[in-house]
Parts: sequence; C-alpha cells; structure tokens
Amino acid sequence: MDVLIVGSLAYDSLETPAGSVENELGGSASYGGFSAAFHNNKNAGNGVGIVGVIGQDFQSEHLEWYKIAGLDTTGIEVNHGETFRWKGSYYGSMAEAVTHETHLNVFENFQPKVPQSLKKTKVLMCANLHPALQSSVLSQTEVSRVSILDSMNLWIEIANEELKDVMKQVDILILNDGEVRMLANEENLIVAAKTVLEMKNGGILVVKKGENGVIAFHPGGMISMPSFPTSNLVDPTGCGDSFAGSMAHYLSKNSGEISREELAESLVHATVTASFTIENFGTERIRKLSAEEYESRLLEYRSITKTS
Repeated sequence: MDVLIVGSLAYDSLETPAGSVENELGGSASYGGFSAAFHNNKNAGNGVGIVGVIGQDFQSEHLEWYKIAGLDTTGIEVNHGETFRWKGSYYGSMAEAVTHETHLNVFENFQPKVPQSLKKTKVLMCANLHPALQSSVLSQTEVSRVSILDSMNLWIEIANEELKDVMKQVDILILNDGEVRMLANEENLIVAAKTVLEMKNGGILVVKKGENGVIAFHPGGMISMPSFPTSNLVDPTGCGDSFAGSMAHYLSKNSGEISREELAESLVHATVTASFTIENFGTERIRKLSAEEYESRLLEYRSITKTS
C-alpha cells in the first residue's frame, strides 16, 4: 500500500454564497482518499486505502464511487445506525465554516480497526480524529516511510496532552495558522510554529493559511507558497483534506529522509489539488478531475510561483 488514510466518512449539508446542498458525500477520509487516488491512478501507484465507519443509511452508489476511484475499501466498517452528518454554512470570504448541526451517529463510538491487508503502508495519513484514536492507528500500522497527522482546535481544547503526545509520534504535523497559534498560546505565527515544533521534538510542521497559502517548517529551512488564485469559490469543505491526501501520495513515491526540495514539491501538488476541490460542492470536482486539467493548472501555478 502506498497511502493509508484514516478519518471520517460523512454526509454534509451546507449553504454557501454559491448555493446549497443536502447530504453531500464528505468526510476527511473521502476528500483525502479521492485526492490521493487521483494522483495514484495518474502515476500508476500501488494503491490507496481508507479506514472509516459508515451507517446502514450509507448509499451503495457512494461506496461504488470509492471503488471507481481505485480506493481499497477493506477498512470501511458498516455499523448499526446512521452515518456521521454535519450541517454548516459559509459566508463572506468563506474562510471558516459556521456549524449548525453535528450528528456523530456511528462515528461517536468509532474505534479504528486497520485490516491486516492495510497494516503495511508507505505513508500513513491520520486525518482529523481524537488524538487517542490517532495513537491507536499508529500502533496498528507499519509505516515504512512517513506518518502524517492532522488535528483541529477542538482537540487542542479538550485533549491537549493527548494531542501533544501523539504529535511526537509522527513525522509531519499539519495544522492551520489559527490552530498553531492556539496550541502555542502565541499570536506571532513564526514564533508559534517554532514553539509547536519544540513540543513535537522536531520533524516537519505544515501550516495551512487558507487563501494566504502555506508555510512549512523543515529541518533544512522554511518554505512559503501562495494559494492558487481562483475566482470560482463554491465550497471550501474538504480542501485541507484534499491538500493532505495529495501531499501524502507525492511523498509515497520515494524512500528515505524527506528533503526540503521534496517537501516543497509535495506542497505544490497539494496546493493545486486543493484548488480544484473548492470549485464545486462536495467531492465531485476532485472525483471527476482529468489529468489534462490538472497538468494545465500545475503549469500555470509553476509559472506564478516560478517553481520547477
């Protein structure tokens, strides 16, 4: 397995200035999985697997979407009850969602179980879960290259020590700028990032800044990149997960220590991939993305940033 992604599988209902949808397929493992699978199929990789839980109401058509994308669904558990559901909205700059309803349903008692066939993976992506569950996933897997962890402000508030413990166990930590400031209790982003790296005992920290791009901290030096400038802002949900899934796949192509140059290139692909996700509701844009569209935008982004 090239990439294993563990996270949520959900149905989202949301409203943005571009419109509204009900019960759209979402969840961190969906967005991350489809993004990694797109790159995997484009580059003839060795497979992307997802681990998550769904309820009995989960549509068979959506399970088929995972399979059509080339995802290994062995790790999807079906439990009695309903699938995790979230209802929210975006306004103005759409920088942050307003949550109206959260129904954890079967996700409330989710205990990730990594199937034997998925335990050995080159890259592990622990998407946003309680830190105790992320630690459990790490203990169940054999990661041959790099482990990546994402988190959120809720866990910083209610599971702070557990989060600090699990982030020491991974190679790459991904947070947004607000979460970095919150975790470090420091407003200056650069100072906060260095504080978080000290908490983590080193390694790599990737800081997402939304429309302002990304900053990464590598032992070999800092990396700063802009976002892709798009006017077609429809739905920001899942952009961070698409970003992480794409990055995870790129890092699965090599072995050994991750160089600063390789990390930078992974961020280029992550940024371009996320720029497509935002252009439609749910996972549709990334699911139906063509290699030609992607390569065209990648070239355009390289011309903007003068990366090679």
